[in-house]
Amino acid sequence: MPLKIEQTQEWRSNDIVFGLARVPNSERFLIGSSDFGVYELDVSVEKPERVEFTGDRHLSYVTSLALVGQTLVSASYDGRLIFWDISERKTIRAIEAHDRWIRKLASVPGTDIVLSVADDMQCKAWNVTTGELVKQFTDHAPFTPNHFPSMLYTVAVSADGKLAATGDKVGHVAIWNLETFEQVGQVETPILYTWDPRARVHSIGGIRSVAFSQDGTQLAVGGIGTIGNVDHLDGPSHLEIFDWQSQKQLHNLEDSEKKGLIEQIQFHPEHKWVAIAGGDHKGFIKFYDPTSGELLASGDNGGHVHAMHIAEDWSVIDTVCHNRVSRWQVSVDG
Repeated sequence: MPLKIEQTQEWRSNDIVFGLARVPNSERFLIGSSDFGVYELDVSVEKPERVEFTGDRHLSYVTSLALVGQTLVSASYDGRLIFWDISERKTIRAIEAHDRWIRKLASVPGTDIVLSVADDMQCKAWNVTTGELVKQFTDHAPFTPNHFPSMLYTVAVSADGKLAATGDKVGHVAIWNLETFEQVGQVETPILYTWDPRARVHSIGGIRSVAFSQDGTQLAVGGIGTIGNVDHLDGPSHLEIFDWQSQKQLHNLEDSEKKGLIEQIQFHPEHKWVAIAGGDHKGFIKFYDPTSGELLASGDNGGHVHAMHIAEDWSVIDTVCHNRVSRWQVSVDG
């Protein structure tokens, strides 16, 4: 049964769109922009136009969004979290959350908790209702082995809300029990970190995405493989899948045709597929078989994909990237 991914619609803009959330049972996108704003885009109307949220505004790129009930949380390189009422499109509160750039947010299913990770190498749990800090934790070194500041790029939560995974620049993943906030595991993906000691004395890469399988037993880790030119994302997209409890690597998947960072990963709830998205100056979506590791389908995007939302039935994928919001149709022939 061949799998197909086809881009069917796009809504153009002049900015880079980093963050994406979708209001349930609607065609309303919530997006975070390189122009420092947070917007709603209702694509159900004939001519969709953005409507900006008001009351406060970030001071830098809006890097990630998380929706909990009627409250949207936005994160930014300015180190702040802003909480928004999506019905009014207005600020509820803004807090100074991290000392350095915030990279990613993840909501915890069945709770009012959101996790944030930043380049201060901390993961923090926040109560969305009150804005209070619940817990702060880390297992990530502040410096790389080459004595440069490291970065904590990504965080993900298991479907049952019991586990979290955090991933950093040098390829270290820590797994956490979200009831106790104790570390319960780790895996290593050092190939995702490239160091150039000669031409640029510079490093690039890092873990850009992590995701648990539906049952929480497997962990996928995404980024970019070894890079020849550290001034560019000229390296293969790289995905590893682990049985994280035993630290056994199940798959090591590289693609030199679809180059660049893997920014997003999501497992199908019935373990049929694992979807990934990212890119270099261009973008891609790919589907793998998580059992065999076979590449099942791929699609090209005009810009680097920063975030994606997959419909509950997996028939539609919405993505955000440079200069556009895109919609993709997923179909199975036969």
